[in-house]
Amino acid sequence: MQERDRGGKWLIGFHADALVRLAGIRRIASWKAVQAEPVEPRRLPDGLIEVHRRGRPHPILVALEISTYAYTRLAKQAADVAQLIYLVRGVVPEVITLILLPRGRKPTPRELVIPSEEGTTSIRVEWKVIELWKVPAEELLDAGDVGLIPLVPLSLLDRPLDAILDECRERIHRDAPADEVLNLLAVTHVFAGLEYNDPRLFRRLGGTRAMLKSGSPLIQGIIDEALEKGRREARRDSIVAVLVARFGPEARSLKKELKAVGDPGLEELVTLAAICPDLDSFREQVAPRRRRRRS
Repeated sequence: MQERDRGGKWLIGFHADALVRLAGIRRIASWKAVQAEPVEPRRLPDGLIEVHRRGRPHPILVALEISTYAYTRLAKQAADVAQLIYLVRGVVPEVITLILLPRGRKPTPRELVIPSEEGTTSIRVEWKVIELWKVPAEELLDAGDVGLIPLVPLSLLDRPLDAILDECRERIHRDAPADEVLNLLAVTHVFAGLEYNDPRLFRRLGGTRAMLKSGSPLIQGIIDEALEKGRREARRDSIVAVLVARFGPEARSLKKELKAVGDPGLEELVTLAAICPDLDSFREQVAPRRRRRRS
């Protein structure tokens, strides 16, 4: 999900205040990103910002997380972020988690209680959760904040997607600073692409030609990652095709296992698919490559 990560981090870097307002924090006078402390990288929030509010003497710290789905581990991650920032800075931050897409029927976790071994002590952490698919598109559009536009395609739509994308494009061209227009269009496309596998997305959002000519590092990074993802998928398809040709349709079940294998492992498996004596021996070689990638 690297494209989403890159797009989300850009959105936080340039329009974090829009996400903070979406969470209900108002009267923002100014904001700036602050350096997260050098703790374990996977416990760092996607963004940590300092927000100054009108009429308030002191700024607040806001930790922002953007996740495609409400993964179970997000609860621990949100609690870890709150506790680590408190330990380092002596203040409890406002932790805001933006979930882009629904998954399953389980409710999104909004708190975590951590008990001690003997039960004499516990730590309870709550945080703000925004489930984007429950936010009406008109609410985002009426906010008048161009930083919210990339979120609109994943919100609660009241009209066809084509009409929504057209309005997103028009709002970005009308309201965004000139040097942010193409990046906002690209991030809108990335987020919309999480839900809609539709080639019309790029056409509705202005087409690829202008984006490719822009020279934007963000856009080039997104395009490079998309191309690399396509190459990985093609390599997996080739491996499965060889195995199916040699051992029959049963080999198609391996495609799911191959998704957990990184690029170096896939290159080795292309050769192995052509020379392995049977499917069982091939599976035995897939397993260690999956473990190596996760470590």
